[in-house]
Amino acid sequence: MSQTIRMGILGLGNMGSSHAKKLLAGECPEITLTAVCDIKESRREWAKEKLGEGVAIFDDGEKMMESGLIDALTVAIPHYDHPKYAIMGMRHGLHVLVEKPAGVYTKQVLEMNRVADECSVTFAIMMNQRTNCIYRKMREIVQSGEMGAIRRTNWIITNWYRPRAYYESGDWRATWSGEGGGVLLNQCPHNLDLWQWICGMPQTVSAHMMFGKWHDIEVEDDVSAFVTYPNGATGVFVTTTGDAPGTNRFEISLEKGKLVAELEKGKSETLTMWKSEIGEPEFSAINTKPFGHMDFEKTVVECDGLNPQHIGVFNAFAAHILHGTPLVADGREGIRGLTISNAMHLSAWLGKEIDVQNFDHELYYQELMKRVKTSRRKVAASSVTAADMDSTFGS
Repeated sequence: MSQTIRMGILGLGNMGSSHAKKLLAGECPEITLTAVCDIKESRREWAKEKLGEGVAIFDDGEKMMESGLIDALTVAIPHYDHPKYAIMGMRHGLHVLVEKPAGVYTKQVLEMNRVADECSVTFAIMMNQRTNCIYRKMREIVQSGEMGAIRRTNWIITNWYRPRAYYESGDWRATWSGEGGGVLLNQCPHNLDLWQWICGMPQTVSAHMMFGKWHDIEVEDDVSAFVTYPNGATGVFVTTTGDAPGTNRFEISLEKGKLVAELEKGKSETLTMWKSEIGEPEFSAINTKPFGHMDFEKTVVECDGLNPQHIGVFNAFAAHILHGTPLVADGREGIRGLTISNAMHLSAWLGKEIDVQNFDHELYYQELMKRVKTSRRKVAASSVTAADMDSTFGS
């Protein structure tokens, strides 16, 4: 293999076009953009104008895979097709980097992961928020055990505000048949991934959702969920696209204190720690005062300041192929956050607690298909164009 990875991008919507511009600008020195593909003529015309003669342009994904022009494939197309084309790429012997979410329903992602196990290629997923130094430091502290076991997790992530124009930008958007879900599947895959990456997978989930509460859409735009963990800890996850201004506060309570991450898009990002010398179980056992309280040292945790986002994922992807260094996120891990998302949907639909550890993939698929059959595509208010996505990446 050459010293650079020849990359093909499948899909030139918001994410695909953003990736193409960054790769072409040389932000990933071990990746060369050699081909792109989109079924829309307007996007191919955009590529012809913006990407230059050195990038081949295709209207058929499989033809691009068979062209001999690429070593790796970035899948940046609508959610339902992520597994299909990731599988196709791997079976063509290509390394594959799939955009989030891994898919719409776990049943199809299980098949994608099975194929990944069979093929001798690198498989990664664009979980770029794992590159944020705040979340990396939280994981490091929690996983080290220095603050004891997790007792409670709370994430209020409501700074995903979207106006009406967003939902009118495409007839597929915010529909069961076109997108497969709302705020959980579109905006929150990163948060759900980070939640499990840092705290582990929950045991059960109970969720309450509002479908089209704040917008004229059929999917969820307001979610409150309660989870339990195998060790008895509990957690809450709250999200919406209807709050303005919103909040991004992630709190983890542990035996020796707590961690609080507060992130405001384009502004401050802080991680604060309250830490005691001893854990609460030990304190409670030795304390004799009815209103005794633990002493905590409060500090703003110093992080390395690095947050390379998509470029970090691309660079790690290339380095893994060429040098065997770690990925930011193995593609097989994409099913974890999606399982939590699917379990939340299933809980809201059926009105009961769902076992996440023994999730019923077939039941979820059947329930989703019921909604797909009655899904309504909207008349698009405007044609879909590639938007400037940079302001959406930070939190």
